Amino acid sequence: MIRLLLIVAAALALACGATDAAKLDPNAVNQAQFAAGEPKGVDPTVLRAQILLDRARFSPGLIDGRLSENFAKAVGAYQTANGLQADGKLTRETWDKLVAASTRPALIAYELATKDVRGPFTKRIPARMEKMAHLRRLGYRNAMERLAERFHVSEKLLKMLNPGATFRKAGTMLMVPDVGRGDPPAAIASVEVDKGARVVRVLDASGKWLAVYPASIGSDEKPAPSGTAEVKRVVHNPTYHYDPKFAFKGVRTKRPFTIAAGPNNPVGSVWIDLSIESYGIHGTPEPGKIGTTFSHGCIRLTNWDAEDLASVVQEGTTVNFKDEMADVGNEPPAVAH
Repeated sequence: MIRLLLIVAAALALACGATDAAKLDPNAVNQAQFAAGEPKGVDPTVLRAQILLDRARFSPGLIDGRLSENFAKAVGAYQTANGLQADGKLTRETWDKLVAASTRPALIAYELATKDVRGPFTKRIPARMEKMAHLRRLGYRNAMERLAERFHVSEKLLKMLNPGATFRKAGTMLMVPDVGRGDPPAAIASVEVDKGARVVRVLDASGKWLAVYPASIGSDEKPAPSGTAEVKRVVHNPTYHYDPKFAFKGVRTKRPFTIAAGPNNPVGSVWIDLSIESYGIHGTPEPGKIGTTFSHGCIRLTNWDAEDLASVVQEGTTVNFKDEMADVGNEPPAVAH
C-alpha cells in the first residue's frame, strides 16, 4: 500500500512538472492572452505582462512569472501613466494597452557568446562586508548570474525556460526575455522617491510618469532623507567606501575600508550621487530583495533599473523625497502574493 502511494505521488509530481514545463513553452508565453483570476505559480500571462511592463519602463523588478507586490505596483503605475483605473490589477483594458504598445515577442532565442561564459567570475563572495574588502573584484559568481541580470530575470525562471542547459558553452541557444527598452525619455524634469510606495519615478515637466522602478528605501534604523536633493554625479562600476560612523548593523570593525567594484559590490553597478552627503541612488547585488527589504538609508534599485535611471539624469537633476503614503493604485492590492 505504501509503495502504491509513493508511485501515485511520483506520478502526480511528474504530471505537475510536465504542466509547468508546458506553461513555459515559448509559444505559450508569446501567445499568452488575458485571463481573469489569480494564477498560482509561474504563469505565461503574468510573465508576458512583466516583460512588456519592463520594456515600457514600468519595472516589475525581477521577472519571475509570478504575482507579486512589485508586479502590482508596476501595473498600477502603468495604469496611472496611461489614464486607466489605477488599482494595480491586470485588467483586460490594461492588458490590451500593453500588448498594443509592443509587438515584439516576449521571449526570444539568444546564442551564448564567449564573453558570456569566460568570466572572470568571483565564485565565492563572503557575506560580511569587512571580508569583501579583501577581494580584487566583486564580479558575477557565474555565467548564469550574469545572464539572469542581463535579461532582468530570476535564475530559477531562466532554468525553467532552458531545461538541461548548463550555461557554460558558447554557441548554446537559450530562450530569454526580450527586455530591450529602447531609447530613454528625451527630456525629464525630475525624479521622485516615494518612500511610502517604495518606488522611484521619473517625471516630465507636467508631472507625468515616464518610468517607475521598485525600490528599497531606508529603514527605521537608517531612514532615507526628506525634502529635495540634486544629482551631483553618476559613477559607473563604483567602489564602495565604508565609514565607521555609518555604524551599520553587523559590521564590527571600527576602521574604514573599501570594497572593490563589480556588480556584486554592495552598491551594485552604478552610483547616482546626491547632494545630501553620503546618500545616493544605486544598484544591488540582490535584485530579488528590491521592494521587499529595507536599505541603509540610500535608495536601492536593481542594477538594470539603476543603470536605466542613470542614463536619463544629469548633474543638477532634482530629486524629490515624498514622505506620505502612496495614492490608491500604487499600494499592494489584495491580489498580490
